[in-house]
Amino acid sequence: MGRGGRHKKRLRVERKCIATGNVLDTAGMLRFVVGPDGTIVPDLGGKLPGRGIWVTAQRDALELAIKKNLFSRSAKQAVKIPDGMLEGLEPALIQRLINTLSLARKAGNAIAGYEKVKGALVAENVAVLVQASDGSERGKSKLRPASWDTGFIGCLTSAELGLSFGRDHVIHAALTSGGLATRAVEDAERLAGLRKMRSVGEVGDHPGKD
Repeated sequence: MGRGGRHKKRLRVERKCIATGNVLDTAGMLRFVVGPDGTIVPDLGGKLPGRGIWVTAQRDALELAIKKNLFSRSAKQAVKIPDGMLEGLEPALIQRLINTLSLARKAGNAIAGYEKVKGALVAENVAVLVQASDGSERGKSKLRPASWDTGFIGCLTSAELGLSFGRDHVIHAALTSGGLATRAVEDAERLAGLRKMRSVGEVGDHPGKD
């Protein structure tokens, strides 16, 4: 773990997307497995047993994989795709990210509120900066980390982010340390892909940067 509690860089793991054929970092992909009854099951946590089937976490790639039945081709067997699977991925990822941030808060590794986040940034004690997608760009741009390798999450609305902190709305938050930081950034990257948003894992691409 680096200075100020920044989360340790994960080792890059790559897999081939069944829809695009591109070999990508799994941080931006979704894993699926074939269940015992031949049904395709999303594995958002990446822990279900069985051979993984990987798809880029973007709606068009998922739509193509479903439309052309590429899951069956990859699994080398006939499989069933549950009705509404694609539509269910976004809310499932939202809930997973909310839960991760909530766990970090309960562990004392997440804070919310402009002044608290500002203080943590000044102290270089932020692993991941989290800002609501519907917050004021002017207000968000005022919070900049000292190091551009700080993680960034920007794909949750203020209402969604508020659920992690037991509030109606939250615009500014941060993960200060802990093993949940990497998981949160990866889940956010996948959610951003489905929402066709730009939520980067490094603040070097943060919209507040000059």
